[in-house]
Amino acid sequence: MVQSSSKFVVIGLSGGIDSSYSAYLLKKEGYRVEGVYFRVHDLEDDFQKNLERVKKVATFLDIKLHILDFREKFRETVFDPFIKSYIDGETPNPCINCNREIKFGEMFDFAQSIGADLIATGHYLKHDGKFIYEALDDNKDQSYFLFDIDKSLLLKLIFPLSNLKKSEVKESAKKIPELYEIATAVESREICFVENTYLEILEEKNRIDLEGDVLNSSGEIIGKHRGYMHYTIGKRRGFTLKVAHEPHYVLKIIPEKNHIIVGKREELAETKVSLKNLNMSIPNTDFEATVKLRFRSKPLPCQVQISNGKAEVQLFEPVFGLAKGQAGVFYRDGKLLGGGWIE
Repeated sequence: MVQSSSKFVVIGLSGGIDSSYSAYLLKKEGYRVEGVYFRVHDLEDDFQKNLERVKKVATFLDIKLHILDFREKFRETVFDPFIKSYIDGETPNPCINCNREIKFGEMFDFAQSIGADLIATGHYLKHDGKFIYEALDDNKDQSYFLFDIDKSLLLKLIFPLSNLKKSEVKESAKKIPELYEIATAVESREICFVENTYLEILEEKNRIDLEGDVLNSSGEIIGKHRGYMHYTIGKRRGFTLKVAHEPHYVLKIIPEKNHIIVGKREELAETKVSLKNLNMSIPNTDFEATVKLRFRSKPLPCQVQISNGKAEVQLFEPVFGLAKGQAGVFYRDGKLLGGGWIE
């Protein structure tokens, strides 16, 4: 962190070690720090458990804590689109929407309203004011999830963990008595508002157990399935086929007919991808780069053509299990160039 330590920073606190240790580092650097803990869902036990941790951190660091309720905004911009995406036969990525709308939307607006110079989070990534970069820790890099934020905010953002590895954060935090309990706690769930599986969330809003037909790529009915919302592209279990001597995978979901189309693994291969709703940090011209088509997926070399607000991506090697609702994010030498949503 090289910015002036006299500045006023608002940091998002979750009750986890990443944001807690980030706040510790900011205080150590001499920043004037205030924390924000926001509620986005109705899981009361989780909320209270994390709130207790956040309060302990705020007391330890002697920082003011703001507790905000963003549930309505979260429902409108993250939760409801998450449900709709599954209804539409897609595989959503709610964390990207949450970063854009809540963490770097609502929280940023609040920080501005109380006169903060900067906002901070416990994300693992870097930026130079214009571009986002992958973090030092490849295993924890979260740049993929921030491709869709307003890039004009970067000059106001600070990420204290950008040059640290998760293992270093945990080991350093364990040496601080007030942070030891958080540093040794079980990691939070991948999707904060899902306690067990996404199907439980869907069942609260929809009837998901509606038996339907399984078709092959020629359109022939070859079996039955439990209901299309049980499946994502590439899944190979949970449906019954009349005759199958080798594994079959979900190739396509047709929600309006409650059909799934299955086939052999090689039928999942794709070498062309179309992305919509782009958010680019470079001019809208043709370029070569690598693209990640899921979080933690292998970066694939590609040629990109931009036209009519879409990116047509030609992959230099096939990808298997391409799913609508996920994001495609472009990189070059660790620099995030932009991205869009798979259609």
